[in-house]
Amino acid sequence: QHGHGLYFFERECSVQRRHQKLVEEAPSSCLNEQTRQKMGRDAVNLALSCGYIGAGTVEFLVDDQLNYYFLEMNTRLQVEHPVTEMITGIDLVELQIKIAEGESLPLQQSDLKISGHAIEVRICAEDSFQDFLPSIGWINEYIKPVGEGIRIDDSYQRGMEIPVQYDPMIGKLIAHGSNRMDAIDKLKQAILKFQIEGVETTLPFCLYVLDNKNFIAGDYNTNFVS
Repeated sequence: QHGHGLYFFERECSVQRRHQKLVEEAPSSCLNEQTRQKMGRDAVNLALSCGYIGAGTVEFLVDDQLNYYFLEMNTRLQVEHPVTEMITGIDLVELQIKIAEGESLPLQQSDLKISGHAIEVRICAEDSFQDFLPSIGWINEYIKPVGEGIRIDDSYQRGMEIPVQYDPMIGKLIAHGSNRMDAIDKLKQAILKFQIEGVETTLPFCLYVLDNKNFIAGDYNTNFVS
């Protein structure tokens, strides 16, 4: 509304099954600062050029030479927006509400800095060892981990039912660390402490991802799961 746009850096979301994300991190382990800034400016210019107002997510495909190609724009926050909030310290939900109320953005691009690293895993009611088939039933136990840098966005508790009619995601587990390995270590410990009984979940697979040498090296792509 005021001709002003910001980019909140990038998220890496290449760990996917059936083109849906399971592990997301920010910042990306493969981008350099030059590409990050150019990609961010292109995303803002795209939004401004069509008069877009509010929070949105521009998706790019990136090749092994760091050439990037526009894929789509989601005119909303995405599921993995917490990792962006963790590395920037900005509440994106609050900001989009203020924009919807007609307020101008209270920040300049130079105000935004990347602080540490954040990784999110999606906890879905699926059996990772049976090609991610849906797992339905009643949650008999639900004990959440706590710790510094750990965030959980969820809507379930013990005694609730996972039905077949709806999206299988139980919640999101996010860890923020001083660097990527710190975030990985915190997230692994949190997964081990997360107790969900009654249905199968993707937590064991996410633990496998975090232990995988290619993931740790940042050498992975959208074919990782297959």
